[in-house]
Amino acid sequence: MSWFQKIKGPLARVGDKKVRIPEGLWIKCEGCKEIVYKKEVERRSNVCPKCNYHFRISARERIAQLMDQGTFEEMDSGLAALDPLNFNDSMRYPDRIKAAMKKTGLKEAVICGQGELEGVPLELCVFEFDFMGGSMASVVGEKVTRAIERSLEKTRSLVIVHCSGGARMQEGMFSLMQMAKTSAALARLSKAGVPYVSVLTNPTTGGVTASIAMLGDVIMAEPGALIGFAGPRVIEQTIRQSLPEGFQRTEFLLEHGMLDMVVERKNMKNTICQVLQMLA
Repeated sequence: MSWFQKIKGPLARVGDKKVRIPEGLWIKCEGCKEIVYKKEVERRSNVCPKCNYHFRISARERIAQLMDQGTFEEMDSGLAALDPLNFNDSMRYPDRIKAAMKKTGLKEAVICGQGELEGVPLELCVFEFDFMGGSMASVVGEKVTRAIERSLEKTRSLVIVHCSGGARMQEGMFSLMQMAKTSAALARLSKAGVPYVSVLTNPTTGGVTASIAMLGDVIMAEPGALIGFAGPRVIEQTIRQSLPEGFQRTEFLLEHGMLDMVVERKNMKNTICQVLQMLA
């Protein structure tokens, strides 16, 4: 066991000496369970240097990685959710929205805008998982639909990066309606021949998978991402059978024809650019 694995609190022992280690210098990889140097992970676009596990990143970090510097212009940032059902569980829905806003600095679970990727103009939507699990509610559906309509109007490619637990239960049927709304808009985009690239990250599940995530002209995903409708545990409990190893993970879906390609984060920008140039 290496010395940094023996750390307990701010002190670590190296030989006969105690060394004070700054907090936050090391993080535990969720893939290989090893302790890794945080700055090394960040240098690799938040990918584990030992097992290639792709850590979840924020929507703004994703935009910074994909878009050419200084070209991204956010659209519809002022839209915010209402409470059409007066929904209460352990918290009032408006209180959950306020907490998510405070945590992320966003008003909803998706950032939409326009910019350039390797000089290619496009419309971009990126889901933010830290905002109520990236769930798709009425405002998310409206923002994505507006982005699709801008893409259609300006005949510029569309890229959506998904990271979502699915439809938002606090809005009930209003949330489920966004599946049809966004899918209908994508059908118009497809009929016009405007390219749409769907990027799936960990996780992409529920109503998002059942609608916009799987409707791309090209569907690509990061390695190891969980992708599906219902979760593996729910499926096992329903069918009372064990699932195959790696079920609902990126590599399993690629092998069974549900994805077009698996792309590592470091290659994502260049790969999207090449795909859009081919489709155009």
